[in-house]
Amino acid sequence: MRTIAITGATGFVGRQILSALFRSDCSLRLIVRKGSRLPSYLEKLPAEFVETSDLFSESLERLRELLKNVDTLIHAAWYAEPGLYLTSLVNIDCLIGTLRLAQAFTDCNGRRFIGLGTCFEYDLSQGRLHPDSSMKPQSLYAACKASAYQVLKELFSLAHKEFTWCRLFYLYGEGEDERRLVPYLRRRLSAGEPAELTSGKQIRDFMDVREAGRMIAEEALGERQGVINICSGVPISVKELAEKIADEYGRRDLLRFGIRSENQVDPPCVVGVRETFR
Repeated sequence: MRTIAITGATGFVGRQILSALFRSDCSLRLIVRKGSRLPSYLEKLPAEFVETSDLFSESLERLRELLKNVDTLIHAAWYAEPGLYLTSLVNIDCLIGTLRLAQAFTDCNGRRFIGLGTCFEYDLSQGRLHPDSSMKPQSLYAACKASAYQVLKELFSLAHKEFTWCRLFYLYGEGEDERRLVPYLRRRLSAGEPAELTSGKQIRDFMDVREAGRMIAEEALGERQGVINICSGVPISVKELAEKIADEYGRRDLLRFGIRSENQVDPPCVVGVRETFR
């Protein structure tokens, strides 16, 4: 039976990948941080749990132990605390640890590696982003993700391993951090309190994280290689999204657009195109 290992399986995206793989004819190995827990509905999954104190600081020898007999590795672990992750030096640890993980995977004769990138790797001024669009990361987080992609691409090419890099766009949904936009809106609206927002003119590519998890699982089980955008491909303004959510509560009157100042470096439009680039 094919063994698929997942790092970051308890995270925002990882748990959705795991949920999507539940009915696949595969053996699942979850590499999780000590003390972390899955949602209750996933706790009884027939999967092997392997704990690590810190995946990104593990030795090469220990990583080889974790990846023994693994056919496919889905690497979803990375530091992503809202408000901090874009500039945090922890990104460097994640980059170095990811490269060590890839080396161990190659040493263990793994066959297929699925990595998670970000749309922030691109030159966002282009607006509509194809997998072969030019890159221009403008944060430490994006630069480390882009660096991981470049090195892994060359490493796995030399080792004759299958490699797919899934670039995530704007995800929301179950398990999302309360500091992010959609949970903020739901919290305020459900309490009957005003939600203070910018003008909301920014165009984005929003997608439910459950759909993103399904797409990534599909790629892991498939054969496509190269860069793949995990996106809806549908442009929608932040204002339209906020109004859609407000309509669930019948409270558009609580939306306060223009109260918060605009982010001057925020791109006006970021929309993905769902194609593959080798």
